[in-house]
Amino acid sequence: MRKRIKPIVVYFVLGLLSLTLVLAQAHQAKVRQKTLATAQQTIPEPTTTVSTTTSNEEEDETLVLNPIIDISGWQLPSQINYDTLSKNISGAIVRVFGGSQITKDNNAAHTTGVDKSFKTHIKEFQKRNIPVAVYSYALGTSEKEMREEAQLFYKNASPYNPTFYWIDVEEVTMTDMDAGVQAFREELKKLGAEKVGIYIGTYFMQEQAITVDQFDAVWFPTYGSNSGYYEAAPETDLEYHLHQYTSEGSLPGFDGSLDLNQIAVTQKTKSTYEYLFGEIKE
Repeated sequence: MRKRIKPIVVYFVLGLLSLTLVLAQAHQAKVRQKTLATAQQTIPEPTTTVSTTTSNEEEDETLVLNPIIDISGWQLPSQINYDTLSKNISGAIVRVFGGSQITKDNNAAHTTGVDKSFKTHIKEFQKRNIPVAVYSYALGTSEKEMREEAQLFYKNASPYNPTFYWIDVEEVTMTDMDAGVQAFREELKKLGAEKVGIYIGTYFMQEQAITVDQFDAVWFPTYGSNSGYYEAAPETDLEYHLHQYTSEGSLPGFDGSLDLNQIAVTQKTKSTYEYLFGEIKE
């Protein structure tokens, strides 16, 4: 049988514990006040002069860009509030040509391969001073077809003076994909495109032995879990300039999903952005 403890002893012990707790809290509060006072004394006084010049490195560190979107006829103009969307992006890459294998059932492009909405997209963004680049989805089954696609792409895109021409390479359409891709690039250059880049997955590039060193810029997609946010950079030793980090992005001005892109983390933001989209207007 356990010995019964007298109530007065219990009250005494509880009171002692409560007093100890109060004293400990008071001591901690005193320490925090002393620490805060010390920290406040070390805060530097503001200077009376401010430098108005910054180095390129400082500009690069302070430059904050909105996402860059790539968009096509799958994003209907009637569903876009261009005023709102334009305030939330720093650039747009508009699909002009969807490939030479388009069927009549395709809702986003004509059977000629020309995107159904590219003119509206370009005009609406340029009207709001959003820099616009263009891209073509490559589907040629021979070097000859690749060159023909490049011709249609350039014919439709060049009147709008895009900042960059991109070739989107995602599907195996011929035995020697590298030969076809290079034919596309060469044709664009011959027609007058000054800057030609390639959009391609790193795995697909290696699998098809496609070389990118002759392109003016490289654009890689890497999504991670494709959460709609940036999660991971492409795993590659190659130099690249633009990174598509999700196909499930969300921005004010459009209720559907958007492809979101950013300047490669391996590049200087300001100079690379201006290389791809033109000089930043103050």
